[in-house]
Amino acid sequence: MDQHAGLLAELRTFAATAASAQSLMQHVSDTLHEKMVRYNWVGFYLIDPSDPGYLVLGPFAGSFTPHGRIPLDDGLCGACAASGKTVLVQDVTKDLRYLQGSQDTKSEMVAPVLVQGRVAGELDINSYFANTFGPADRQFVEDCATLVAEYLASHPAG
Repeated sequence: MDQHAGLLAELRTFAATAASAQSLMQHVSDTLHEKMVRYNWVGFYLIDPSDPGYLVLGPFAGSFTPHGRIPLDDGLCGACAASGKTVLVQDVTKDLRYLQGSQDTKSEMVAPVLVQGRVAGELDINSYFANTFGPADRQFVEDCATLVAEYLASHPAG
């Protein structure tokens, strides 16, 4: 079993008995940050229930981020939320949409958390290395986002 499959199996086991969506998202963030050495910041942004034009920072692992609230029309996170599709940038210096959270970030991937076809949030991964994310990483991060989406769909209160 490869590393992605093993971690996904571990996350699925945790999700089966997670006390809340917040605890699941924190566990996903902590696990990916700890086990995937090039995933230097891992976190969730969620659609703000009081203002759905914004994303608000949810559970995360890694250093401080200055972006606690992001408009849906701003940055790579906004692009993901607006499109409902994964955004993957191998060199953030070449993408004008990038909102700098850390001068160390070189690549970023943001996968949507889709509940009943609507963006409920997203899983954001930053790396201090350019060209970090291959096809297997993309599938893995999308699978992690789907795992959280499935939990949210089956536990509407979160």
